[in-house]
Amino acid sequence: MTTDRLMALDLLVAVLTAAAWTGAGAAAAARRPRVAAALLAAAIVLSAARAGSVIALAGAGWWFVQEKVVFGLPLLVAGTLVAGVLAAPRLLAAVRGGAAEAAGAPAVVVPLLGTGYAAAAGPVQTFLLGYPATWSTGLVLTAVVAGAVLVTWRAVSGRVPGLRTASAAVALAGVAGVVLGVLPLGGGAAAVSGHDPGDPGDTGGMSGMSGMSGMSAMGDMSAMGHARHQDRMRSVTELRGPDTPDQGGAVRRFTLTARTATVTLSSGRRVSAWTFDGRVPGPPITAVQGDLVEVRLRNADISAGVTLHWHGYDVPSGEDGVPGLTQEAVMPGQEFVYRFRAEQAGTFWYHTHEVSDLGVRMGLYGTLVVTPRAAAPAGLDLTLPVHTFAGATVAGDHDRPIEQTVAAGTAVRLRLIDTDNDPHRFTLAGTPYRLVAVDGADLHEPGVLTRSALRLAAGGRYDLAFTMPAGGSVVLRVDDRTVALTLSSGAAATGQSPGADGASWPELDLTRYGTPAPTPFTARTPADRRFTLVLDRGLSLAGGRPLYAYTVNGDAFPDIPPQTVAEGDLVRFTVVNRGSDTHPWHLHGHRVLVLSRNGRAPTGSPLWLDTFDVRPGEVWEVAFRADNPGLWMNHCHNLGHADQGMVLHLAYEGVGTPFHGAHGG
Repeated sequence: MTTDRLMALDLLVAVLTAAAWTGAGAAAAARRPRVAAALLAAAIVLSAARAGSVIALAGAGWWFVQEKVVFGLPLLVAGTLVAGVLAAPRLLAAVRGGAAEAAGAPAVVVPLLGTGYAAAAGPVQTFLLGYPATWSTGLVLTAVVAGAVLVTWRAVSGRVPGLRTASAAVALAGVAGVVLGVLPLGGGAAAVSGHDPGDPGDTGGMSGMSGMSGMSAMGDMSAMGHARHQDRMRSVTELRGPDTPDQGGAVRRFTLTARTATVTLSSGRRVSAWTFDGRVPGPPITAVQGDLVEVRLRNADISAGVTLHWHGYDVPSGEDGVPGLTQEAVMPGQEFVYRFRAEQAGTFWYHTHEVSDLGVRMGLYGTLVVTPRAAAPAGLDLTLPVHTFAGATVAGDHDRPIEQTVAAGTAVRLRLIDTDNDPHRFTLAGTPYRLVAVDGADLHEPGVLTRSALRLAAGGRYDLAFTMPAGGSVVLRVDDRTVALTLSSGAAATGQSPGADGASWPELDLTRYGTPAPTPFTARTPADRRFTLVLDRGLSLAGGRPLYAYTVNGDAFPDIPPQTVAEGDLVRFTVVNRGSDTHPWHLHGHRVLVLSRNGRAPTGSPLWLDTFDVRPGEVWEVAFRADNPGLWMNHCHNLGHADQGMVLHLAYEGVGTPFHGAHGG
């Protein structure tokens, strides 16, 4: 069974367990001993099943069961033992003797309901407080359960000697939990949070910094870097692109003006948008390897401000377009010039990074394509950014199928870009094809595909290549329902018709596609720095505001400590998804090599990605060489999740920023 299904099963068993114990207590209070006894038996069986589901889930990793093992199960076991000793004999005697009144005694009702409260505390910890469980949250939950038990006892018995003293003790336990929640817990916190003390390079815990704001964490990081590397201390504003192309390259200049506008889609529908040059997507930026790309960004009237981030392109840090970290946002009437050499060939895109969840959704994005200098021209090269715009699925600027006639025998390259917050599923029918590149990186010996579905992560790119067949149509669908593109050879269409779909087609496993090839490092290469990122949801006071946030290691931006690396380090990090949402993970300024997914190493082509989908229950291990000094965002590219906390910084030692440092996406 997959980890996400085990997570769902464990949740179901946990809810049923709490319901059975609570139901048994309620039935006893209603003086229905037979019903209470039956529910008690079911509760005991379900409690054992809960222990079994946790044991099974533990096989996927400590991250998935930490709070269950440390707090949830001990509370449940303690309640079960108390109920078994106090309530069960009296309840069975009431059943045998027909004494309904005896079933409603406090010694029966309170242990049963109390165990129900204890059973419910586990799911509350998992879904309300999230990862990691700490001593403070454990004390608070224990205090709440104990308080509920005392209140129940009083309600059932009418009066309890010493209740006032016990209530005061519970209150003090709660206060202690709150105090411990704001104090560093040192090694104890690391142990409870699932940090492996045997791995000195894993800095995933870093609980001592968890109280910092993004601004103070970045400022202190810069100060530490200055103290250790005073002779190499640099501002991110110094890490700018060159002003000349490579030998033989050209200078390609573009001007993009951000403005509000009403755009007309291919159906004739008019939509209010935020645009570059009055169009959605913005003007395509194209270059040849070795060219110098210079883009002048102007803001006409986007009051929130705007920047340009080159998604997947490893530009110098000062060109990365992250407001508050590498530059200030470009406000109305202002401009900013970006320069970088087009050294990577492939399919990329650009978008604003100021209020990006809203800005990208409203249309502030465009395509960036760099072709190899010696590449033979393709017969047809189509770039299709796919976006959900005003409720419609749009390919390019078309909310209706693009229809084009292509001569048989023409070499076709389709560049697919997911500019949405969620993954899209693509199917290509009517011709065999190859998936030749992912995230701008060529795959090694990609095989021929037919009747395969391609799941593309938010922010990711796929390049598909094929030869146009004679006498048929080639149909590209998005999410099995929307026809985005139909190519026809001009003859009578005898192939795949637009009415057929690939909803039943299996999804291609990228880790098994293509053939292996040498890489500069492998999973066996010792890493200089190791990080663990546990993705979850939970209550947070990020930046001093209460939020049910998307969290990393229990914190939300700006309270997530930065990952600090040195230039030249081999950096390895593990990304774990404990939640129920998919998180497309995106590191700025670097491509990562996939080392494993769910413990299995890729057997196909090496996968160099800048965005990878971490689905519920998945564990990814990736690595990169720290060869692009600067300050970089490392975040979920579901920009709504980033806006709600799932952002942190990767910081090179000796690099600081003059800006506030607290940009969250």
